[in-house]
Amino acid sequence: MRMSIGLLAAFICHSIAGTVEYDWNITWVDAAPDGFSRPVIGINGQWPCPTIKATVGDQVVVTIHNKLANEATSLHFHGILQRGTNEMDGAGQVTQCSVPPGRSFTYRFTVDKPGTYWYHSHTGGQYPDGLRGPLIVHDPDDPYHGQYDEEVVLTTSDWYHDQVPVLLNRMLSPSNVPIRPPFPDSGLLNDTSNETANVTLKFTPGKTYKIRVINMGALAAAMLQFDSHTMKVIEIDGVYVHEHHAEQIRVSPAQRYAFLLEAKPTDGRNYAFLTSFDINKDFTKAGSDWRLNVTGYIEYDSAKTLPALFIVDDWDPLDDFTLVPYDNQKLLPVPDNQITLDFHSGFDDLGIPRAYMNNTYVPPKVPTLYSVLTVGEDADNPAVYGQVNPLVVQYGQTVEIVLNNLDDAIHPFHLHGHHFQVCNRPSSGAGSFGGDNRTFPSVPVRRDTVSVNANSHVILRFTADNPGVWLFHCHIEWHVSMGLVATIIEAPAKLQRAITIPQHHLDICIAQCLPTAGNAAGNTVNHTDLAGANTASPNPDNGALFNISACSKSTSIATSSAASSPDCSHPPVSHTYRADTTSIATKSSRGGFPVCQVTESELESTVAHATPPNVSNGIHTTTVHTKATRTRTHQLSDLHRVSKKVTTRYSTVCPDSEPTRHHG
Repeated sequence: MRMSIGLLAAFICHSIAGTVEYDWNITWVDAAPDGFSRPVIGINGQWPCPTIKATVGDQVVVTIHNKLANEATSLHFHGILQRGTNEMDGAGQVTQCSVPPGRSFTYRFTVDKPGTYWYHSHTGGQYPDGLRGPLIVHDPDDPYHGQYDEEVVLTTSDWYHDQVPVLLNRMLSPSNVPIRPPFPDSGLLNDTSNETANVTLKFTPGKTYKIRVINMGALAAAMLQFDSHTMKVIEIDGVYVHEHHAEQIRVSPAQRYAFLLEAKPTDGRNYAFLTSFDINKDFTKAGSDWRLNVTGYIEYDSAKTLPALFIVDDWDPLDDFTLVPYDNQKLLPVPDNQITLDFHSGFDDLGIPRAYMNNTYVPPKVPTLYSVLTVGEDADNPAVYGQVNPLVVQYGQTVEIVLNNLDDAIHPFHLHGHHFQVCNRPSSGAGSFGGDNRTFPSVPVRRDTVSVNANSHVILRFTADNPGVWLFHCHIEWHVSMGLVATIIEAPAKLQRAITIPQHHLDICIAQCLPTAGNAAGNTVNHTDLAGANTASPNPDNGALFNISACSKSTSIATSSAASSPDCSHPPVSHTYRADTTSIATKSSRGGFPVCQVTESELESTVAHATPPNVSNGIHTTTVHTKATRTRTHQLSDLHRVSKKVTTRYSTVCPDSEPTRHHG
């Protein structure tokens, strides 16, 4: 029976499952994964970001210290169901306030399902700037245990030379008449490219390898094929499936696959594999564009030459709808609650491109979870949550989502807090669901991220057994910023009894003069009075850039809680703002996220040098520099140099650290 040392360790850990701790400084670092140097968001001064490793049953504790100086942040642990810990889901203004510069935040949750996951920023479209990494949960009861010898993690990602705030301003502009998202400059495999280094998997003849693939990209799906090696797919999105052979797979943004690759019996030669990044609206149409490619290698003998670039003539990937879950869970019953969502793109009243899922998403002033916990019986009323596309479902219901794609492009949709059954997913051009009684698979595939074909639809089902506030959104990250988001408020009465928000989470909001109670406007007296609530998305939208707004000028609302409406007319004594000595990093002491005073023209002419803000009439505006040209390769490190200079004013710099495991 095969068992590597790493797998043996996982089995031993299962019997003494405990706590795995990570202590991370979120910082700017320079990196050039495709040969083009730019600031990226790293952890403890390094990039790529580290892998979180745990075993089923472990408690994972991740403490982050935001030392970015000029951006807020948060972490979402993608695919982790967060049963009983909805407050740790990490979505900014949904289950928490985003963490401003100079502040710390601790996530604490139990990993109860094995599989291949990842973590990423869930604030202001930030993660394409680099804040993302793998999260692997090992399984002592792996049904495929003994069928492989070693594990390999393979990440794919599209990559941009400009930083996110610049890209958002270009996209969310009336001049973007085609409503095009930003297109990547390159593709990465394990955060490198053929321009900088080759990804090489070292195989030993006769062994079998479990390959975990994670697409951490913002736009492009990843097509994958190995020369002369057939993939045996065994897991998708943390759900084991019956072994299914595939020559090609398509991994949409946020999706994960695990498969077995059997090594050749001899080391006669080395082999190549191709990752091709799908930036097409619909790759099934003629004339698709495959300009972004990365070739990796399977090396049996380092003395032998690597093969020429691997060429794939045509892409016809595995249809994941045909996969069968290993546990053979039957089709859920006729739904108690059917939700129909039509999504498309268009323009708002200002001519700004937006995306609509029935309506466009507008972030609330109060994180939606905090509203659920503080509005009492009104938590069942969708009206109290503002323009977050609220969908209230009750405990135990079978929920069916009919998602109609009115667009001519394929979109990946992710549901937080659940694996859903994919009951129907017709090909492109099938149109919206007509309500006919069609036959669904008796054992539908389950996952947490599904691709919806162009001008078509999907039908999803799940059981509402995980009380929480769970986003349902397109995982083309640019479309999140455009508003292609809905909010499922699941079993609010049970949630109120189950969740207590840690005080240090509330303090993050209070430090920014953000209310922590009441409806979407922060009204704790009349929950259906949304006067003062956000009614439009930020314009300009500068993503996670952190900028002060005068808290004393905030909308005055009725409140019964001093904690939910702090006196922010003066900065905290310990973080006094000094314009003569500090950069925009210090604005975290005065609050005001996410209102931003940076204009598109300023962003276009400037993003990686943080300069002292201008002060006029009590309003602090900031010029942030980021001109993205190939001539600035060695000039973009000033942003994180400022970060290193000023953030020590807030807290002791935490040393770089490896995870600490405690066993009980």
